Amino acid sequence: MTALITGASTGIGRDMAVYLSELGYDLIITARDRQKLLELKSSLSTRVKVIVADLSCSENAVKLYNCCKHMNIDLLVNNAGLGVVGEFEKTSLEKEVELINVNVTSLHVLTKLFYKDFKKRNHGMILNVASSASFYPGPLMAAYYASKNYVLNLSQALRREIKNSKSKVRISVLCPGPVATQFNIRAGVTNSFKPADSASVARYAIDEMLKGRFYIIPTLKMKLVLFGSSFIPADIKSGMVYKIQKNKKPL
Repeated sequence: MTALITGASTGIGRDMAVYLSELGYDLIITARDRQKLLELKSSLSTRVKVIVADLSCSENAVKLYNCCKHMNIDLLVNNAGLGVVGEFEKTSLEKEVELINVNVTSLHVLTKLFYKDFKKRNHGMILNVASSASFYPGPLMAAYYASKNYVLNLSQALRREIKNSKSKVRISVLCPGPVATQFNIRAGVTNSFKPADSASVARYAIDEMLKGRFYIIPTLKMKLVLFGSSFIPADIKSGMVYKIQKNKKPL
């Protein structure tokens, strides 16, 4: 079994790589930081191929697919992601376009290209990393929340197409709350709530995916929060998120 993981140099992606290697998967790990990828490779017991790729350029997603399409990938983990924090009129358009390219466009490209191969083989798994943010409007992180909603909706649509076609391809979507990773550091803020442990989230996500779960929501607290949010009007939810984001402190 072989897994391709994007955003594998740190955080959830790195911890997924560690766990999948423990489960016996050979790995293709990709991110922008070659040194961190090589350090991760040296710590793993299964075969690992390192591919440095900057997915803020969607053309690199196509190049990544072309590099891997003959490697009999069994599992695609779309984990790479970026965040931008601030009032919409003040945030950097350049950084937001970069975010959209990583979180949406490159994820879409990789999902589509590998999904087509998986459908032909009638075999393969896709794990898309979204967020609890997928279920909310996101004032003060508007682009990020919108991008994760795209990931959730795309995954939901493919789940229905797979079900109706009676294919054996499987898709799952991970929707964690705050996780202790480099994400907020790169975004320049601290978490408003105590974050979950990255390794625990990664292991839970892989275990649930292998069980065939579609929605993967770590922790009972977050399950209850997201269930309750389905009964709250969007305008009230946006007000709640605004207060949460406003309370985040800059680093």
